[in-house]
Amino acid sequence: MVETLFEELKRYVGFEPADGLLLRELHEVVRPRFPAIADVFYARILRHEGASKALAGESQVGQLKVSLLTWMEQLLSGPWDEDYYQARCRIGRMHVRVALPQHYMLGAMNVLRQEFNLLIAEHHAGQPERLRAMSFALGKILDLDLAIMLHTFREDLLAQQARHERLSTFGQLVGSIGHELRNPLGVIETSLFILKGRPLASDERAAKHLARIGEQVALANRIVSDLLDMIRDRPLKRESLRLEAVWKDALSSVHAPAGVSLRAEGLESLPTLEGDPGQIRQVFVNLMENAVQAVGDTGSVRLSASTEPDAVVLVLEDSGPGVSEAIRRRMFEPLITTKSGGIGLGLPLVKRILERHGGSILYDPQGGGGARFVLRLALPPHST
Repeated sequence: MVETLFEELKRYVGFEPADGLLLRELHEVVRPRFPAIADVFYARILRHEGASKALAGESQVGQLKVSLLTWMEQLLSGPWDEDYYQARCRIGRMHVRVALPQHYMLGAMNVLRQEFNLLIAEHHAGQPERLRAMSFALGKILDLDLAIMLHTFREDLLAQQARHERLSTFGQLVGSIGHELRNPLGVIETSLFILKGRPLASDERAAKHLARIGEQVALANRIVSDLLDMIRDRPLKRESLRLEAVWKDALSSVHAPAGVSLRAEGLESLPTLEGDPGQIRQVFVNLMENAVQAVGDTGSVRLSASTEPDAVVLVLEDSGPGVSEAIRRRMFEPLITTKSGGIGLGLPLVKRILERHGGSILYDPQGGGGARFVLRLALPPHST
């Protein structure tokens, strides 16, 4: 059987089953001190402007401390299997997403190493051999975690750089082609308007074809507009908005089969946000159109809303087949699509709009199938 990367890394740092037993023993000793260690860890990070900026200052630290407690729990209790490896990989990818320089992560990891070793020394005072063995086991698992996160960070960073290069090329092409297409489309629209006023339009068959031409011209114009929206910074119309009203307005543009239910929960209790209602409406329309097409003739699309201390969280779920593993990591890139006739602009545009509003979107599937998107929008100061 081919050795996995995780198995190779465990062999490289010398992590053995005996180390796992020592770590589980350490877990029982230090678990009550986890909250205090988390306080020390983030106090060190927030002291440095670069790291604090990447983590959005203190606003996200409460949530991140909870994640750190879970990380420490898994670190010392295991099991140290492939699921453990994947969880550590996700941490490396998260560091890329928030643009956290790795030297901050390496330095902060040393804080954890020091805190744990102080507790080991305190608990095993007078037992030098036991202290040494447990400290070595701790060093192995921390080095293993660092190796996994750095490997994933490097992979994702290189992939991100490649995406940026593709997007730059894409933007240059779109800017040129999009504006060139506007002219012939404008001519077609003008000629179509003239033809509709002529006797030819009274012929039922001719009128049907004229209508089809008009529909296709409108579709082509929308595609061009979406392409240009991907590369230009349209000014945001910052104003107060209620997501419930924006959602209801977006529903009027989404045509779902009779067997598909579209429902929302919790929007009425959300506080007022600040942003561009037109662009947030486009977010809802794009996501709902994708979901409706994925569901087919029968199924459901549900939006649920909640609040966190500094953000509104929206979860859009559908009962369709979900997104394949092969597509997930590139689904927010332009021109990546699984839809017949689609060109892959809906999700990239959603991501761009949300990021311009200081928000985010991620694909977070749960057990049971179906697609599940989690959106976050920042709450304005003193929101009500």
